[in-house]
Amino acid sequence: MAMDCCPDVSPAVALFRSLADPARLAIVLRLSQGEARVVDLTHHLGLAQSTVSKHLACLRDCRLIDSRAEGRQSYYRLVRPELIDLLRSAETLLAETGNAVALCRNYGTVESVEEEAS
Repeated sequence: MAMDCCPDVSPAVALFRSLADPARLAIVLRLSQGEARVVDLTHHLGLAQSTVSKHLACLRDCRLIDSRAEGRQSYYRLVRPELIDLLRSAETLLAETGNAVALCRNYGTVESVEEEAS
C-alpha cells in the first residue's frame, strides 16, 4: 500500500522487525557489552547453535553486526553504535509510558493484558 503523502517507512519497519525477535534483541544487548563467539551466545541465550547462527545472519544482513575471524573462531560485534542509542531511547520511552506498550492488545503480552483486566 503506497502512501504518496508520506515518506517511505519500510526501512524503519524492517529495522524494528529485525529487533522484534527476543533472541535477536538479546544478541544485540549482549554484543553491546563487547565481542562474542557463537558458542558464547548459545550459552548466554540457551539456544541451539543453528538458531543463534540464523539470528546472527539476519542481524548481519541488516548491517547491524559484523564478524572477524581469529583462527577457526568468528567474533561478532555491533557495527552501529547508534543502535545502542536507539535502545536507550526505547528504554526511556517505555519508562515514561509506564511500559503501556506491554498492554497493547496487538503487540503486548497476554499476561500483561490479563493483569490489567483484573
